[in-house]
Amino acid sequence: MDELDTAILAELQRDGRQTNRELAERIGIAPSTCLERVRSLRANGVIEGFHAEVNLAAIGRPVQALINVRLHPKIREAVEGFREYITALPETLAIFVVSGGDDFIIQVAVRDTGHLRDFVLDHVSRHRNIADVRTSLVYDHIRRTSLEVLEPDRPSRPRTGRKPR
Repeated sequence: MDELDTAILAELQRDGRQTNRELAERIGIAPSTCLERVRSLRANGVIEGFHAEVNLAAIGRPVQALINVRLHPKIREAVEGFREYITALPETLAIFVVSGGDDFIIQVAVRDTGHLRDFVLDHVSRHRNIADVRTSLVYDHIRRTSLEVLEPDRPSRPRTGRKPR
């Protein structure tokens, strides 16, 4: 990743629907160079795809919640089985497999709080490996739509316990 790749990523995150010619013009490079760089970013897995950002309220799913789930037993088959099960449900937006007290945090979007209650009781709590479920209603959801490319880590100097001079 160099400065040109970083500029391309920033511009595509701002507007992923622009043409290659528009992208090249905004960055100040030849369209052929731009196309080659975008293809390389895709081939190297830096760009994983292009997506439409959907307004959840506009599609009848204005209520979001985070559902913390703890499984029992904590074995691979239980974790993988629950992950597959919950991923297939249309209310599910995101799944985080986490460490600590919980095993999963599930982000869902539903019609209303009644739908949320039914989802938790009928789909989450009924799964055979559930030990505990806690649900938090989301008041506001702020999601970054563009990410800054961080410089690679530089090797750190070993700490000696002494203060610098």
